[in-house]
Amino acid sequence: MGSKGATTFHPLQALRRLLRHRWTEAASRRALSAPVLQRVEARVHASEQHHTGQIRVVAEASLPWSYLRRQASPRERAIMLFSKYRVWDTEHNNGVLIYLLMPEHAIEIVADRGLARLVPPQEWQALVQQMSSRFRDLRYEEGLIEAIDAVSLHLTRHFPRTGSAPQANELPDAPVGPSRR
Repeated sequence: MGSKGATTFHPLQALRRLLRHRWTEAASRRALSAPVLQRVEARVHASEQHHTGQIRVVAEASLPWSYLRRQASPRERAIMLFSKYRVWDTEHNNGVLIYLLMPEHAIEIVADRGLARLVPPQEWQALVQQMSSRFRDLRYEEGLIEAIDAVSLHLTRHFPRTGSAPQANELPDAPVGPSRR
């Protein structure tokens, strides 16, 4: 579930969107600095000790030119990244992508089919709204940590880790963020 659906742009809106993406890159990188991304990575790692799911966080300071040119929605980009980073390719089909498109204040959560069929869409939408509230107050780290914790609760409820054997980490815990490009 995401913060915005498919968007149709008037040419002037498209130009404004392009400029916003190019002019806000530096601010986006500052908002999610390397130390913030390290703390997010640690939270993902800690959460994955309690369930068999995989959480991937991706934050972009701007869309690639090809997406801007064809007026792609943040949801379209999130689904492509869900595929690119192989979040769908987990043993229990329970990967979750948390995607942020900083210049548009867009948040998308893409859950793989194993978890998506167990968690109603309105719960994902409520999580997106909670994150949006934190981000409006410029509390990006807090919003991300709360989102990771909420996703982790769903994963722990539906896919708890059993046994004492260490679980293979199927996906990297490190976020893909604006300061890690």
